[in-house]
Amino acid sequence: MNSLRIDDLHFVRWEGNPIMAPQGDSWEAKDVFNPAAIVRDGRVHLLYRAEDFSGTGQWNGTSRIGLATSEDGLHFTRDAEPIVSPSEDYELPGGCEDPRVVEAEGRYWLTYTGYDGANARLCLASSTDLKTWEKHGVLFPELEWSKSGAILDVPVDGQYLMYFGDTHLWLARSTDLVRWQLDPEPVLSPREGLFDSRLVEPGPPPLLTDEGILLIYNAARWPDTRYAVGAAVFDPSDPRRVLKRLDAPFLEPEEVSEREGQVNQVVFVEGLVYHAERWLLYYGAADSKIFVATGE
Repeated sequence: MNSLRIDDLHFVRWEGNPIMAPQGDSWEAKDVFNPAAIVRDGRVHLLYRAEDFSGTGQWNGTSRIGLATSEDGLHFTRDAEPIVSPSEDYELPGGCEDPRVVEAEGRYWLTYTGYDGANARLCLASSTDLKTWEKHGVLFPELEWSKSGAILDVPVDGQYLMYFGDTHLWLARSTDLVRWQLDPEPVLSPREGLFDSRLVEPGPPPLLTDEGILLIYNAARWPDTRYAVGAAVFDPSDPRRVLKRLDAPFLEPEEVSEREGQVNQVVFVEGLVYHAERWLLYYGAADSKIFVATGE
């Protein structure tokens, strides 16, 4: 069980940020952002969203998921080719976006968004090595729009839990990590007048802690759609029930690279690991670069 508590979410930006930026003239030439993170064999593995210039419309980019590794969690070496690329109708032409990853049942489980240019759909893939992925398709085909699946990596009362959504937060349950049953009502919603007044959206996979299920989430406010990061704790005996929720964000846009980019005024967290005796929080800055913040 993790010892991180909601009132201890104090992170400091690493002075060497950004840890990753666009490079080359191919699949990651336009923007890199919104990374998932996991520790394997003593190294941090970052699964990140990368865009090229091949798309059409406002954002002009097709997304793929790349892999980078690091001994210290700060300096990364990237694989030359993406590990997940769009291949299905529901992934084209927008691509594969915004990964989150956990390890459970002897496999790695990747949730990501498949974007066909009109609708975003929450998708699932699995792997044994973080490099070769088996796609399991769209998780909730009955929904026209679904995003941002954050899976708790240990079962609670025999079921795995996943929080997802990008306006309200919803809960789904599974016994095998492939087939998910959706709860009928949202479990967390925007709050008028606060930093999360416009939308709430899961961040990294939740953690089972000594005070409950800790979920770090991304949020935007009215009227300027400024993204910041908050947190809530859910009751393990009733994972729909909120025990505690921050009234102010613990991370918000401050640096120039967080305030100016493909989308201005954005910090968007998707990766959190404990490595080398400290917490490492990975996030996208203005949908353009990747930053890390550290916490003891």
